[in-house]
Amino acid sequence: MAKAHNDLDREFLAMYDELADPLFRHCFYKISDREKALDLVQETFARMWEYLSSGKKVEHLKSFIYRIANNMIIDEYRKKKSQSLDVLAEDGFDPEEESAVSAIVTSSEAKIAVSGIQRLPEPYRQIMELRYIDGLSITEIAGVIRESENTVSVRITRATQKLRDILKTHHGA
Repeated sequence: MAKAHNDLDREFLAMYDELADPLFRHCFYKISDREKALDLVQETFARMWEYLSSGKKVEHLKSFIYRIANNMIIDEYRKKKSQSLDVLAEDGFDPEEESAVSAIVTSSEAKIAVSGIQRLPEPYRQIMELRYIDGLSITEIAGVIRESENTVSVRITRATQKLRDILKTHHGA
């Protein structure tokens, strides 16, 4: 039993070393709040540890941890949605300020691409973010969104075409 626990410890620490930074970027990109993103990453790993240490098995850990993070991000959006504009103003919300996403995206091409991705309909936006911003493989994305790899590939193809159309329309190309 101790050997199995040590293996679990090593596997968890390796996953943390590999995914803590990319998961932080994913959370930060989605919620634009550094401290909240750090909290979400910490809570994501805590939930993963709790799940694994209870003896449950996960076939694709990377997909599983992104699914946990995405669910927590959705919960965060729901919390934010319930806040009034007055509360947001008290917290320093100013729509005139440059967004946190723009602050971390430095090249103009990347800004244009991110802007286009944000205008995609939700299923396509999520796929493109996971693929090109978070760098997940098609297999990993399939695990995150619980769809087949074929469905993911088709959505990436369709999303890419929609993104081209958006960018052509927006930039008059």
